[in-house]
Amino acid sequence: MTRSRTVRRLAAAVSLLPLLAACGTGSDAHPADRKTTAGSSGQLDIPADANADLKKQYLVENAIAACMKKQGFTYTPVAPEDPAASWATDGADYTLTKKYRQKYGFGIYSGIVYPHDAGASGSTAAQRDSDGMPNADYVDTLTPEQKSAYGKALGAPPDPKTGRNDWTGCQGEADKKVYGSASVEERSTATESRSQANAQALNGDPKLVALAQSYASCLKKEGISVTTTQPTGIGEMVKLQALGSAPAGAGGVPAVGGDGNTQKKSMSKEEALPLLTKDIELAMRDLECGKQFRSAYFPKFLKAPTSGGGAG
Repeated sequence: MTRSRTVRRLAAAVSLLPLLAACGTGSDAHPADRKTTAGSSGQLDIPADANADLKKQYLVENAIAACMKKQGFTYTPVAPEDPAASWATDGADYTLTKKYRQKYGFGIYSGIVYPHDAGASGSTAAQRDSDGMPNADYVDTLTPEQKSAYGKALGAPPDPKTGRNDWTGCQGEADKKVYGSASVEERSTATESRSQANAQALNGDPKLVALAQSYASCLKKEGISVTTTQPTGIGEMVKLQALGSAPAGAGGVPAVGGDGNTQKKSMSKEEALPLLTKDIELAMRDLECGKQFRSAYFPKFLKAPTSGGGAG
């Protein structure tokens, strides 16, 4: 099963930082309005329309909070993101995606042009939201010893190097409570197998194959290179090509100086503005060419998702 984004972010924090800053849900390039933290009860309300996997992610967050409370610590659970919402402005909802692309294009240069706009990928505002952690203020009040104890109580992710296949601490307890005895590794293998089967089904769907071909023909007429016509790949093809050809410093790609060292600042707003204009034009042409394809693809993809096989 896929653990919530909240806990996945926490896994990185636990493994990299000796003094843990408590976990939180990050902001995507296309943030959606959603309730992210628990109410006064300290527990998240599970949406009635959440699917089985999403409900389990909510239950894990609530179980972690309850476990941490028993350990004498405060942990604010953060609502996991609904996959459907995460794709809304990346192709699943034509109207929202159009609105996004009309301003940000593929988001490659938008963070440079709109540094204070949280909706712009890579902007300082978006990064601040991404780094924002609902438990950070609480953790900041703890002494170094308490922070260490907090991190130990919260637990660490599986570590193949040590042969540890499960989460430790309250994360491990919550994981077992919700998912049962199967290890994280076993569930990951099952998820990957299911993902591959879903991809094969999508790529073999006659309607999607035909629509992908029409999509590709439209792109070619627009002078846009087509490197794949697979349903699971064509939707993000143009965006990935644009990102791949972007100069260093754009789209999250760091600039490297002549000495081989990474430079923090590489592109000015003035330099990025004309590139954003071109990016918007390209993104809009891609969106219109793929409109019919995406309207047929996403309902099937969201019911049977694949790893990285969206149609943004």
